[in-house]
Amino acid sequence: MLMFSIFVLLRGHNEPGGGFIGGLIAVAALAIHGITNGVETVRRAIVFHPLAIAGAGLLLSTVAGLISIVLRVPFMTGIWVEPSILGEPVPLSSVMLFDIGVYLVVVGALTGVVLALEERGED
Repeated sequence: MLMFSIFVLLRGHNEPGGGFIGGLIAVAALAIHGITNGVETVRRAIVFHPLAIAGAGLLLSTVAGLISIVLRVPFMTGIWVEPSILGEPVPLSSVMLFDIGVYLVVVGALTGVVLALEERGED
């Protein structure tokens, strides 16, 4: 499910999908893992505190918007660059950065809620 959530995230700026739906799929995977193996295994698997993940996502999404301001175009305008990696052009965009930020916000915020609910149910 996590691999599928990343697939949905990465195809989202060209086709249906994106950060929000991909994040929901990832949270569903983490919730199922928490139900079957316990909350502590999920906390160890995600390494960082869920709210730190959400905060990093919010920062990435903000940076995606600020890039357009720095380049003096309207706020949240998609900016594209094509760096060459191993001789092949790789298209990157501020839209993708925004989608990754949304993905992390959804994963962090909802994982925090799901883990809190699962811990409450273990009592």
